[in-house]
Amino acid sequence: MKDYIKLARFKHCIKNIFILMPLFFGHRLFDLSADICCFFGFLAFTFLSSVIYIINDINDVENDRRHPKKRMRPIASGKISVKNGTIYACVLGVLAIVCAFFACRQNPFSALFLVVYFAINFLYSFGLKNYPIVDVAILASGFLLRVLFGAAVVDIKVSSWLYLTVLSLSFYLGLGKRRNELKRQSDSARTVLKFYSYEFLDKMMYMFMAIALVFYSLWCADPLTVSATSHSGIVWTVPVIILILMRYSYIVEGDSDGDPAEVVLHDVPLIILGAFYAVLITLLLYVK
Repeated sequence: MKDYIKLARFKHCIKNIFILMPLFFGHRLFDLSADICCFFGFLAFTFLSSVIYIINDINDVENDRRHPKKRMRPIASGKISVKNGTIYACVLGVLAIVCAFFACRQNPFSALFLVVYFAINFLYSFGLKNYPIVDVAILASGFLLRVLFGAAVVDIKVSSWLYLTVLSLSFYLGLGKRRNELKRQSDSARTVLKFYSYEFLDKMMYMFMAIALVFYSLWCADPLTVSATSHSGIVWTVPVIILILMRYSYIVEGDSDGDPAEVVLHDVPLIILGAFYAVLITLLLYVK
């Protein structure tokens, strides 16, 4: 069972927090009907993401067996056969469809984001990951599609500033992952890395971090945001975001492989900062 959990990479469901952002920032957190839709949406994306991970592991099994770290993955190591992995992916796929049915019942159109996510990542697994820029764009699109899906299932309009913030932050995370793969594993570890230079990825990474911070600050100062919260105190969260981004950057500058889930789940100061931000923004948005 442990190997099947590892194969599905359920720990990466932390990325699905992006699904809850429209619900939270749209002041619908205490809307039970919306909460239920987002809960099933969270599960649908979790199971669908696991299907993608399994497909990718099956497709890359030979390459993974030659990799110093990836050779320990369940399929590459032989702990789970390709046949059993395929069956497992089908089961998770069915669960994703069932959860999507409940998540999208108020707005069937929202299911389109799940289809797009699966299609893009399927193509990524079977070739697009070898094309520079395209690979990072697909990595970034996963976060953005989560936000758009979360907004669609509860029929909430995403603020333009928040949309730009998530888009920029997504590229920051994707570029950071590629940069550290190049830094730690050399050009031979992933085909697309031979097209990149460390300097390019590093510059682009921090450019997107900077504009993400600018867009978030503009959202905080937006008159519509101020009127929705009845005060201008939301701008107080900007220093906390700065500290979070600084801490994240500090971690990925070290011996990290740049994977967002790994960084967030294994750094206590970052977890504390994230929790503090969550409490602060909740008080500012929901306590009048």
